[in-house]
Amino acid sequence: MEILSVKIEKPEEINFILGQSHFIKTVEDIHEALVSSVPGIKFGLAFCEASGKCLIRWSGTDPEMIELAKQNALNISAGHSFILFLGNGFYPINVIHALQRVPEIVNLFCATANPTEVIVADTGVGRGILGVVDGFKPQGIEDEEGIQWRKRFLRMIGYKS
Repeated sequence: MEILSVKIEKPEEINFILGQSHFIKTVEDIHEALVSSVPGIKFGLAFCEASGKCLIRWSGTDPEMIELAKQNALNISAGHSFILFLGNGFYPINVIHALQRVPEIVNLFCATANPTEVIVADTGVGRGILGVVDGFKPQGIEDEEGIQWRKRFLRMIGYKS
């Protein structure tokens, strides 16, 4: 067995969600969940089929995000994994609940815009995601100034009142 680190390739500001599912209808169900939850959403989705023809199935509303999804799914190549790229100005916080209601989704590994590496096991027969490295390690512990900054920031971007 070989352990690999696969870097997610994307523009810095683009958010993505990496997860695991178990059925070919994942692509259509995620597509429907997204367009029903956020009108006008721009996204690209790719799903690594783990049986049958073992193809990367895909969908989306934005050609650039679709290409990112297809290429990153191919790089990861882990059975029943999916990767969803959200167009600029769309965020995971707005779609996570919709994804959690898709019955065939069994796990979400991460939802981030950070630099990310996917840790993959390759058995020679197939691949599976062991986990992710999302962003950077902490540089210290938040102090009172950091708490005040966090609270101001969340209110500035409209997530708290």
